[in-house]
Parts: sequence; C-alpha cells; structure tokens
Amino acid sequence: MVDHASNLRRLMAKQGLTFEQVVERTRLSERTVKTLLAGTSKPHARTLHRVAEGLGVPTDELFQDPSLLAHRLFDRATNPLVEELVAESPGLFAGWSEPDFDELYSRFGHGGALTTDGVLAAVQALNRKREIQYKVDVLLESSHAELISGIIDLLYQKVRVPSAPHLPR
Repeated sequence: MVDHASNLRRLMAKQGLTFEQVVERTRLSERTVKTLLAGTSKPHARTLHRVAEGLGVPTDELFQDPSLLAHRLFDRATNPLVEELVAESPGLFAGWSEPDFDELYSRFGHGGALTTDGVLAAVQALNRKREIQYKVDVLLESSHAELISGIIDLLYQKVRVPSAPHLPR
C-alpha cells in the first residue's frame, strides 16, 4: 500500500517546510494536511495533485515506496563529490531528472566512491548517452525510422547477452 504520509513528510524534510508552509503552498485546509500526515484515510486524487503542485514536485513523488528510497540515501552518502560538481558546473546537469541523478550516484570507481575525475567522466558519459538517445528518438520519428530500426536490431543482435531471455528481441 502506498504511504502518502511518509512521502509527504519526506518531501517536507527535503524542502525544509513546516506544517504551516505546506498548508499555505497547497491551499489545503489544516485539517486536510493533518489527515494526510496522519495517514488515516485515502486522499482524493485532486488533493494529491494540489499537494504535488504546491510543493513543486511531480505527483509520482507522493506514490514512492519509502523502503525503496533507502538506496538513494546510501548512494548519495557514498558519492559526496557529485554535489560538489553540481555546485561548480550546474550547466552539465541541464535537463537532468531524478533517475539521471540516481544513476550517477549509484556509480562506483575503483575501490569505492567516485573520484572528482570519475564523477566528471560519468557525467560526460551520461550526457553523451542522453544525446544519442535523443538523436535516435528523432530518427525513429523520421522517414529514416525503418533504416535506423534495422541498424539498431543488427547491432543489438551482436551485443545481446544470450542469458537475458526477458528482454525483447
């Protein structure tokens, strides 16, 4: 079952918000926010939408399984240099989503956490991957879709791991 209360408390802590600030930002009554925080009833979809909108987050953030978020905290604690690079070079992270950051934080260098050079190399590799994926998406929507699909299928067959039957062929 989804724990909206834990997710709301997590978002409040992440943004450093008080109860009163949540009431103000969401334009919900104090009673409604108290009920949400208590987790005593299933909230309406429109209520969750107003919470997400008021906190400036996607509605999906209110449906996270808190037990699955523990890996994020571990990954972020083991790779503190990522935050330094974000602060020094925010342009490298333009358009990044939470899953992009999750992927970066989950990377390890030789023997443990990433070094400064390792973080930069990982960011550049992830940005290059995103750029290539964007180009493939554009090509798949063009008159070259059949050609690019054929090329991708051919290359995929060359690198596909035979022990991964769950992947589409």
